[in-house]
Formats: sequence, structure tokens, C-alpha cells
Amino acid sequence: MEPFIYTLLRADDWRAAEAAGAYDGSADDARDGFLHFSTAAQVRASAAKHRGGVADLMLVEADTAALGAALRWEPAAGSKRPGLFPHLYAALPLSSVSRVVALPLGADGLHVFPAGFA
Repeated sequence: MEPFIYTLLRADDWRAAEAAGAYDGSADDARDGFLHFSTAAQVRASAAKHRGGVADLMLVEADTAALGAALRWEPAAGSKRPGLFPHLYAALPLSSVSRVVALPLGADGLHVFPAGFA
């Protein structure tokens, strides 16, 4: 299991989560019944596929040890991408968030991740 997992939120959604003390998820999360996360190795592809061109994107890092049994590792439904993805079957408590980083768009239209990020 990875020590940290990542989700991608619009800045307004992150501010709402801060005010509420937890993140309940997006419309896609509600439809699927869990919050979508990625590992460090998966998150760049997830950003490009699901959040391409979103200028106000935030990378939210969560500590997997703090999420308990609500965190499950499962294949992505209908995806041909290999590996298991972290899915959280509960709201994300802010107490499990270890950092939040803005992901600006680069000149190539892709999100710019922090220096040293996998």
C-alpha cells in the first residue's frame, strides 16, 4: 500500500471542504459511490484524462494510514489502465490531508506538478 494517495479538486471545492472540515466528493464520486484517488504514479495520467485544461486545480495528498477500512484498492471500472486505484468509501476528513498544492497549467496545456513529485 502507498503511504499517500492523491485527489484532484477545483479550488472552490477545496475551499468548501476546508469550511466543512471534510470533502464529500464530486458529482462523479457521488455517482460511483466512492471518492476517486490516484497513487503518485497514476495522478499525472488522471489529471490529463479527467481534469485536462482545468486551470484552478488543486492536488490534495492524503495519508492512507489515516483513512482506515474505508479505503479500498480496486481496478478502475471500464479502464484499460493497469493496476489498482485507491477508492475512499467515506468523506475525506481534512485531518488526513498532509498537503494541498495548486497545479497551474503549463504552456503545453498540461498541469505543472511540484518539483520532485513522482
